[in-house]
Amino acid sequence: MENAILGLDRQKVSSLNRGLNELLANFQIYYQNLRGLHWNIKGQSFFELHTKFEELYTDAQEKIDLIAERILTLHGTPLHTFEDYLSESSVTVGKNISNDRESVELVASSLERLIELERNLLTESAEADDEGTNAMMSDFISEQEKTVWMLKAWLA
Repeated sequence: MENAILGLDRQKVSSLNRGLNELLANFQIYYQNLRGLHWNIKGQSFFELHTKFEELYTDAQEKIDLIAERILTLHGTPLHTFEDYLSESSVTVGKNISNDRESVELVASSLERLIELERNLLTESAEADDEGTNAMMSDFISEQEKTVWMLKAWLA
């Protein structure tokens, strides 16, 4: 298969890389939101949420690296400028949020959007026989679904 990357159809890989870059951009906005929430949270839930946001941004940072490395593995170039992240993302940018409820709502809605993008990539990677991307998306989704459930339980 001359027109292949790692045994995968080159056109399908190109499309996957576009989707992975979109996911990367959204994860970068999500990550930066978590940093801001971690720094700015106030109120009676401060200790609980300050710690939780640090846990989530550390996890997001690891996922960002995995996504960028997957793009490189598939012979693509990961987005790497804030200009690109802002233009390619659909996750809401949180600015100056210090309220506990508002911050948890932002995190939950951001994760729901990330899961939506990951599901699209799950389907697309299955159709391309790209087990590496497929397994990564499956792992991300199962973990994030549980986090969304917990955040929504906190909001109830």
